[in-house]
Formats: sequence, structure tokens, C-alpha cells
Amino acid sequence: MKIDEIFDLWKKDTDINKLNIDEEALKIPKLHNKYYSMLTQERLILKKTESEYKKLYLQKYEFFLGTLDEETLKEKGWFPNPRSILKADIPMHIEADDDIISLTLKVGLQKEKVSALESIVKTISERNWIIKNYIDWQKFTNGIA
Repeated sequence: MKIDEIFDLWKKDTDINKLNIDEEALKIPKLHNKYYSMLTQERLILKKTESEYKKLYLQKYEFFLGTLDEETLKEKGWFPNPRSILKADIPMHIEADDDIISLTLKVGLQKEKVSALESIVKTISERNWIIKNYIDWQKFTNGIA
């Protein structure tokens, strides 16, 4: 799921119908389930992407070290590294590698989605208090409290 889709869904679900406040209170568990399910899925994708990053990092390390096997080189479409790189300089070369940069951006985006969904789930959990405070305020302004 794209992060824009998450924000579009949330934009629709943030509205609270003040005329049917009882229905809004009953929607809280459904909203929580909806977004917690999304959060769980996105967390799993994040774990998978982080694992892919670790595997790629090791392959790139072996590539720059010159110890990556021929089979993996062919599979990835990489050519043996013609330059001799100092072991201490390998992390710098890995960080500047296009494949690593691409996967780093993918991990970053996934972390943003997880963070956004965690915030949404927290807000949904607080919705009980928002509705209660609204009801209390209505009672107070109508002289019922």
C-alpha cells in the first residue's frame, strides 16, 4: 500500500459525525481493526525489506572485497570488481552503491508507513476520550451537567 493511500483513507476516517455520536463510538473497534491490520502488514513488509537489505549488504561487501562467488555474480549481473579497495573503505563504497541506496530508500519509506500507521492507531485508541469529552461538553453547554 502506498503512503498516500494510507493518508487518503485516514483523511476520510478522521471525520466524526456529531449528530450520530453513538454510531461514531461504535465504529472505533472497526477502525482500530482496519488500521491495526494495515500496521501489521506494513511491519511484516518492513522486516522483509530490512532482511533483503542485510543480505544485499553482505553480498556487496563480498563483491568489493573480491570474494563473491562467480554464480552470484552471474545471477546478479555484476562483473568482478576490477579495483582493489582497502577493507576499511568498503563500507563507504557500499553506502554509495546504487542498489544499496535504492533499498535504503525503500526501507526508509516502509518505516515512514509503519510510523504513520502507529500514530493513526494511537489516535483511534484516543477517540474514546475525544467522544467522551465532546459529550461532556455538550452536557455542560446545555446545562445538563
